[in-house]
Amino acid sequence: MTADLATIKFFVTPSHKCSYLPREDATTLFADPKVVAQRDTYSELSELGFRRSGNYLYRPHCKRCDACIAVRIPVDQFSQSKRHRRIWRKNEDLTVTQVASQYSKEHYEVYARYISNKHSDGDMFPPSVNQYQSFLLSDWGTTNFIEFRLQDQLIAVAVADVMTSGLSAVYTFYEPDFQQRSLGVMAVLWQIEEVKRLGLPALYLGYWIKECPKMRYKEEFSPLEMFINNRWEPYRG
Repeated sequence: MTADLATIKFFVTPSHKCSYLPREDATTLFADPKVVAQRDTYSELSELGFRRSGNYLYRPHCKRCDACIAVRIPVDQFSQSKRHRRIWRKNEDLTVTQVASQYSKEHYEVYARYISNKHSDGDMFPPSVNQYQSFLLSDWGTTNFIEFRLQDQLIAVAVADVMTSGLSAVYTFYEPDFQQRSLGVMAVLWQIEEVKRLGLPALYLGYWIKECPKMRYKEEFSPLEMFINNRWEPYRG
């Protein structure tokens, strides 16, 4: 049975250093982890800008800042740009397989190299098995790990949650040596096609921050919708 959102308790964290804007402090709103976050409840909270990290559903709740904006792609309106088509053709030699959500040493080793190479300045460094599991796995979600392989070599993994309203792109990591393949963008393009195949409306991309260079890639997916003033609005650039 879906939890009634009006009955869910929410908790606000103490102020802490923002992971994205170093000069800002942040607070986070969490849904009560004691409530079983079933698929419909997860979808309803995603419609309100929430995301999953491990077993927790959260969204930013900062008093002085509203820079973190939830974004999604309405897939029926999306068409690939010339750049997207080039990236898709470049990766046509990859084999893509979805596997169940569970710890894999092979996955973790790619993740550890990715974090160490791409995010050594962030709060996810240094990577650890415990951090990996507490971030990407959950006890209640319907989560798929999407493997991208070049022949037998695993070169990228996209983690996606299946909701009634679409897919939530939780995280993507890849082998740094294959950066020229634009695997992060490729993973989004593949998930868009998967959302279409499932007959669902949207791919949720998490948060976008205008001042954060690492999030600018999300702007290239058009049309893009943003959750602003408690409603989804088209991104106008």
